[in-house]
Amino acid sequence: MILTPITIDDLPALLHRFEHSLAGEDLARTVFRRIAASLDLVESDALSLSEDPRHHRQAVALCHRFHMETIDETPRAGFTWDGQAVRAGCEPSVIIHEVGHLQCASPDRRSVYDFGLGAGPETGRRAEADAAATVFGVERDQEEALASLQGILWEAALDQPAILAFIEQNWLEGGDRPENRAHFLKNLRILRHHGLIDEDGLPTERLREESSALRFYCV
Repeated sequence: MILTPITIDDLPALLHRFEHSLAGEDLARTVFRRIAASLDLVESDALSLSEDPRHHRQAVALCHRFHMETIDETPRAGFTWDGQAVRAGCEPSVIIHEVGHLQCASPDRRSVYDFGLGAGPETGRRAEADAAATVFGVERDQEEALASLQGILWEAALDQPAILAFIEQNWLEGGDRPENRAHFLKNLRILRHHGLIDEDGLPTERLREESSALRFYCV
């Protein structure tokens, strides 16, 4: 959920300033430009996540590429990810975000309710998802950020309006301040370090191999 509302009129200047803050970071600028360019695909001034049926079909197909089953009902009916299937009765961005989670989760948590991170915002059976959680605090926040960015990069690669999830998941909260720039760079470098994106910043189909915390401390 977005913390500070942004209007479509605010965006051009905000995006320009953030891109300018990435001077000297070629990969980050390439990735950010790809996300920012998806503003051209936004059809509503409301800046709400896409509900386009074509985007939904793409999101479901992406899950199937990763051998994730899908169930045509809302996550409120159970879990967003029940260890085998994604409940796909939600926005395409939410479905694609679960692919990001699959890629970032340690091997032992891929078959756990909501990847062992506790209940997601859309999960209905929250107590069970929270009881299955094994990752907490800073490590959980780090993995959530990585899955978020990975999902956004998939949206951009699929020619979906990735900028909407970028805003909704608060990647522009703080604008071009140094700490926000550092947060973006750190997470991008972690994804690259672990092979989840390629040298051009495009998402790969690799899955996390490590069981230890998915961190990379180069900033």
